[in-house]
Amino acid sequence: MKKHILKAFMLVALGTGMTSCGDSFLETDYYKGIDTEDALTSVSKISTALNGTYYNLYHYSFAGNYAINIGDIPTDISYWNGKTGHFDGIYTFTIIDTDTYLNSIWEYGYKVADNAARIIEAIPALYENASAEEKAELDLYMAEAYSLRGYAQFMLTNIFCHQIKVNGTDFSSEPGIVVIKTPIPAFEKVSRSTIGQSYEAVLSDFNKALDHFNAAGGDRGQLQYFSKAAIYGLSARANLYMENWDVAMQNAQKALDEAGISTLTYGNANYKALYDSETSNTESMLALAITASQNWSANSSGTLWSSYNYSPSPKLQALYGENDCRTSIFEWDSKSTPEVPIFKGGKFSHFASGNPAYATHYIINAPEMFLIMAEANLQSPNGTISNAQNALLTVAKRNSDITSVGDLPSTKEELMSFIKNERARELFQEGLRLYDLRRWDEMAEVDATQAPNISFVYTNYKISNLVFPIPSAEINAGYGVTQNENWTSTLPQRD
Repeated sequence: MKKHILKAFMLVALGTGMTSCGDSFLETDYYKGIDTEDALTSVSKISTALNGTYYNLYHYSFAGNYAINIGDIPTDISYWNGKTGHFDGIYTFTIIDTDTYLNSIWEYGYKVADNAARIIEAIPALYENASAEEKAELDLYMAEAYSLRGYAQFMLTNIFCHQIKVNGTDFSSEPGIVVIKTPIPAFEKVSRSTIGQSYEAVLSDFNKALDHFNAAGGDRGQLQYFSKAAIYGLSARANLYMENWDVAMQNAQKALDEAGISTLTYGNANYKALYDSETSNTESMLALAITASQNWSANSSGTLWSSYNYSPSPKLQALYGENDCRTSIFEWDSKSTPEVPIFKGGKFSHFASGNPAYATHYIINAPEMFLIMAEANLQSPNGTISNAQNALLTVAKRNSDITSVGDLPSTKEELMSFIKNERARELFQEGLRLYDLRRWDEMAEVDATQAPNISFVYTNYKISNLVFPIPSAEINAGYGVTQNENWTSTLPQRD
């Protein structure tokens, strides 16, 4: 099925709409040569359009590379050996508002959101006269369209806006994104919603996705498509960021229940096998349709974390215990040296082929759900340290020296410190570290240098202040998107 999906993606890739930073906020020519008013007039055309939207999600400019890796690269868990120039401005915090990566994330994130909005708008007109079978199919497509729009706008909000909550302090009234509720006509003036309104739109989409999955009788049950488990997982993540502790833990448990997961994989061989291929991760709830035959080659995440010279930082490597199975995927090129490390991909190793360019992104995974339940139990007035320990243990047992809750801290402060480190160990290469550091209000260490020692250019950096700039091309287009004020002052400053 994956090969079929990618073929469909490739067929519609040239026909999907563009986010044009120079002509309008969003171009409305969704299909080349087809009037947009007549484009989505059948179930089959909706299906094709949906596959095109998945393609934009999967693109290396968005979830296929840039939008995920930007959550790890400028943090304390990654290391750049300086031999190539990929993501170097982001890594070293020499960020500019014409940055290629930020511009691409903005463009493709809005492609996903806008194209999904067009599908959502078009389906009701088809639903009225559809057969029962077609209605179920349309409900499924509607569920996935809401999922795609919700995920895209969730990512855009996290990347281009302030963290919504920072250790109890609410920033929901700060500028958010331009929320796409309905397709925006060409040349129409737009404005940014608040962060709180952006999150409301995201959670509304997730809830509507679940409603339509239920109306359709379920999801496709295939890893490369959004599912009920994936949406519960994303809802858990969003509510964690909002410090809605009880809702976060409830949705995390629902995600695990929907996926039928109650435990994880342990031991070096079994853990390494999770990353054999694009479908081998039995702990995942959503993966991109990247395969050995359909991938981004030099623009892939696997290339970024191998021949483009990113690797786990010395600080991160020091966090793992001697008998932690997660280090079984830490392999190094024959030309690697302690001073100039060359990683072989880690979670992007694609061990079945040995080519990291073939590896997919596993987007929503069970270990994160256990870690959400652990943190939420610890922070919620309705949670307990015991419940937090039990959820944490499921993940922490990846280190075989940890076998029971007796091996975990017993005080809230020490347990929270352990959870923070455990999220670094477990979620490396999943693009979540930046948002963790910001929401915890960590005084961060960034721009690691001088491998194999643990040394950083910037220390005690208040990373919760960090806000990336909106791409200047979008600002200069003059359609109402305003820049993040004083964003340059939120970057770390050299002494």
